[in-house]
Amino acid sequence: MAGTTNILVCGIGGQGVMTASEVLAQCAVSQGLDVKKTEVAGMAQRGGVVTSHVRFGPKVLSPAIPDGEADVILGFEPAEAMRWTAHLKPGGIAMVNTQALKPPVVNLGLFPYPDDPVASMRRAGVTVYDFDAGAIARRLGEMRLVNTVLLGAIADHLPFEAALLKESIVARFRAHKPDLVTINETAFERGRAAAAEAAAA
Repeated sequence: MAGTTNILVCGIGGQGVMTASEVLAQCAVSQGLDVKKTEVAGMAQRGGVVTSHVRFGPKVLSPAIPDGEADVILGFEPAEAMRWTAHLKPGGIAMVNTQALKPPVVNLGLFPYPDDPVASMRRAGVTVYDFDAGAIARRLGEMRLVNTVLLGAIADHLPFEAALLKESIVARFRAHKPDLVTINETAFERGRAAAAEAAAA
């Protein structure tokens, strides 16, 4: 790797945003890369907004992704992905879960929820790969698999092999929850397939 890879993960508290960013960071560390990571969790346990910046490369000086330099936005929630559009660099992509989860500020009537966040991103010239990760998780019988599905979705857009990211996920379960290994492997591959289908569309 000649430069720094910047991934901005965003969503709503309880979706697994921080877990996903931790897995990404651990995978990069396992490849001998310098990694910096930072999170902002506003009322996260109450369904508030959560963002995490993950940066890795030969040498990374700051944990914060500057505006216009994100290679990937991994959006666990479509409106949150739209809010961070300005962070994408030219040619960057947004991988977006279309399952809408409105934060408390919307439910309280303090802010409106956008009519079609994904369409707004596309109108702004953003390359968006969108699919319902929640529906995939439901079909697998466990909503907590959304983060594994989404990690699978960006696996082919990272500067290392998808199998390395998959192993980083599986390793978290192998020692203490081996019964969850197979379902997480399946969720990862379903995410990869969904992203490929979205890209083709």
